[in-house]
Amino acid sequence: MTDSTSTIPEAPATAAALNIHDILKILPHRYPLLLIDRVLELKRKERIVAIKNVTINEPFFNGHFPGLPIMPGVLIVEAIAQAGGALLLTEVEDRSHKIMVFTGIDRAKFRQPVSPGDQLRIEVELVAWRAAARFTAAKMHGVASVAGKRVAEATVSCQLIDSSRGRGDASDGAAEDASSE
Repeated sequence: MTDSTSTIPEAPATAAALNIHDILKILPHRYPLLLIDRVLELKRKERIVAIKNVTINEPFFNGHFPGLPIMPGVLIVEAIAQAGGALLLTEVEDRSHKIMVFTGIDRAKFRQPVSPGDQLRIEVELVAWRAAARFTAAKMHGVASVAGKRVAEATVSCQLIDSSRGRGDASDGAAEDASSE
């Protein structure tokens, strides 16, 4: 990967806010794994600031942990990745046929627990972007905070793939099983 300033095509930077309906048009995630509720700021090809409202109704609180509900750190990293995905997928014209998948997580740190009632502020900056024919990858650094205090951070790497990859077709045996009944 290379420095993002030298490899990202030139385009005017814009700041924008996105509501949940806009986010649903960009990200493929749905309940219970959609982990951003609003985008406060989006500076194209540079930075995004998103919000996750953490409620006791989150399904993971049933088991993590009974009597002491704490948002799993891996889901905070996922929220960072989803915010970054929202930033990057706004640059992809045919995003209805593409998804961003993790390729790496580096330097993840968790500083304090996130509990029901907290509002997670997720700030993600693009570190590197590499685009070539049939290949797009990125590296982003994200920081999650609650009430101005840093609770977690991580550098995440991802790659854009065709969303039909991995979906069943006749070659996976499903069609053969159906026809043999």
